[in-house]
Parts: sequence; structure tokens; C-alpha cells
Amino acid sequence: MIIYIVVLNVMGYALMGIDKARAKKRGFRIPEATLFVVAIIGGSIGTIIGMFFFRHKTRKWYFAYGLPVILILQIALVIALYLSPIEIAIL
Repeated sequence: MIIYIVVLNVMGYALMGIDKARAKKRGFRIPEATLFVVAIIGGSIGTIIGMFFFRHKTRKWYFAYGLPVILILQIALVIALYLSPIEIAIL
């Protein structure tokens, strides 16, 4: 499970860098849907870090707000899956 998350986050980070490089060269771009899919299936942290490190897609509101929302939902899902209902009620 941890290897899966690490691989997806490295992939999300790399895809942002690759897309930024291609944007500068006006080459074939990575579809925005692909970037979102990688974030949704577990690569949201790497994608967010790549977005800010490469200064790529930061002006698009659906990336600037959408990726953090995906991350928050993923954190909430992990908490809900690993904590019992009583522990969640205490939080």
C-alpha cells in the first residue's frame, strides 16, 4: 500500500514537471483529466507539490482548489477507514 502511494505521488510530481516542460516547448501536452486521475487514485500530494514547484496550473482555479479538496477527502477517507465510529465521534 505504501509503495503504491509513493509511486503515484512520484508519478503526479513527474507528470506536472513533464507537462510544464512540454508547455514551454509547445509540445504535446498531458491531458488535465490525466493529472486529476493520478491525484484522485492516490497521487494528490505529489501532484500538489509538483504544481507549486514547477509553477504549473496554479492559475487554474480547478487545480488550485480542486487538488487540495481531493487531498482533504482522501485524508478523511483514510481516517474513516482506520478509526472506529467511537474514535471518530471523539475527534
